[in-house]
Amino acid sequence: MSRPYRPNLATATLLALLAAGLAACSTGGPQLPNLFGPSQPAAPEQPAPVPTLPPAFPPQDLVGRWGLAAYHKEEDRARIETAAAGQCKQPYVITLGPTGGVMMHLADQATPSELRLKGAPGGKTYIGPEGEPGGMQDRLVESFDGRILILRWMDPEVQSRYGTMVYVRCAPEGAKRGAHVGAKAKPKPKPKPKPKPKPKTAPPLQPTQPPVQQPAPPPKQ
Repeated sequence: MSRPYRPNLATATLLALLAAGLAACSTGGPQLPNLFGPSQPAAPEQPAPVPTLPPAFPPQDLVGRWGLAAYHKEEDRARIETAAAGQCKQPYVITLGPTGGVMMHLADQATPSELRLKGAPGGKTYIGPEGEPGGMQDRLVESFDGRILILRWMDPEVQSRYGTMVYVRCAPEGAKRGAHVGAKAKPKPKPKPKPKPKPKTAPPLQPTQPPVQQPAPPPKQ
């Protein structure tokens, strides 16, 4: 005759704790501590990568000679644009890189490196090394009209030291000083109309002497 199965005390205690835990979960009561060790914390959600879009203009538009200056206060922008134009005697030269980027300097870099033009949502364009747009080594294109380029550093510490960069395109070599590519030519002044000739007037009539009347001869006798 077989004996009935009787769990030992440890097994019975474990089964009782599990049953109590299941009952607490179903009734919303306090849960018992995890008997199998601490649970692993959930991994933090990673931010979605910023998609790289086509830039607002091609790299070829930046090739050329530029006068360079910088400002820290927005009210100084107009004055600094004029100062940058005066730096064309020692221009900053931008060329195309070997793989289609542009050769420019990064912050605190003695030699230029090939940088990319990276578009981003919202119509933004960044200039920087390979990677997602808006990185700490990138510069945001605040404005570009073909003649004046405004760049702001994304790294706040670098921006506080260098300020907002202003590039003003220089005239082609050999052109007259003060002329800039993309600048509107001043319209030529219209020639002044020639004064109309005064109409010729007839000379005033001279007063004529009335004829002297000769006395009539006396009648013949």
